[in-house]
Amino acid sequence: MEQYKIDFINFMVRSNVLKFGSFTLKSGRQSPFFMNAGAYVTGSQLSSLGEYYAKAIHDKYGDDFDVLFGPAYKGIPLSVATVIAYKNLYNKEIRYCSNRKEAKDHGETGILLGSQVKDGDKVVIIEDVTTSGKSMEETVPILLAQAKVKIKGLMVSLNRQEKGKGEKGALSEISELYGFPTAAIVTMSEVVEVLYNKEVDGKNLIDDSIKAAIEAYYKEYGAKE
Repeated sequence: MEQYKIDFINFMVRSNVLKFGSFTLKSGRQSPFFMNAGAYVTGSQLSSLGEYYAKAIHDKYGDDFDVLFGPAYKGIPLSVATVIAYKNLYNKEIRYCSNRKEAKDHGETGILLGSQVKDGDKVVIIEDVTTSGKSMEETVPILLAQAKVKIKGLMVSLNRQEKGKGEKGALSEISELYGFPTAAIVTMSEVVEVLYNKEVDGKNLIDDSIKAAIEAYYKEYGAKE
């Protein structure tokens, strides 16, 4: 496993973004783990987060894209932090773009903020985590309505590896439905591999009982990728 993935898993824990216990998800599922990207709030956290995303995007999609699109609202700071990191790490200028929840009718009008997209642009979409693919139902039509762009792929921070609308995972369903690749900085399997019976700042976050709970959860909700 790449070192930046190991570092990212520890970073999520130290940032209080990834937690273990018992959590009720929006779907109603009772999950032994929970990720809240809204807990990234400081300058240093956002700077590091942008670097992890940039490294993962570079690994998966290379430099052959023009725009990083972050759907409102959480995708806005993610896209901004990542294009800054991309420039610093790879000396490549990528434009950031996000959508407004409501179109603006004065000043800089329209539904987009940041860069506008134009015909021929190659776009990578960035999100925090995708569990159902619902956000793509809004995001993809918005992008394709603005210009004749090519969507190179989607990058999220964590692949929960659980069923989406059907038996497959949300990322696989998105890829099949829209025809572009999807990826995550890390998968939940990699999280367990790194954290099981390992201490982070003196705490063993995934002990035998938590590992058993995760395995039971995946027996019921695990995706057939």
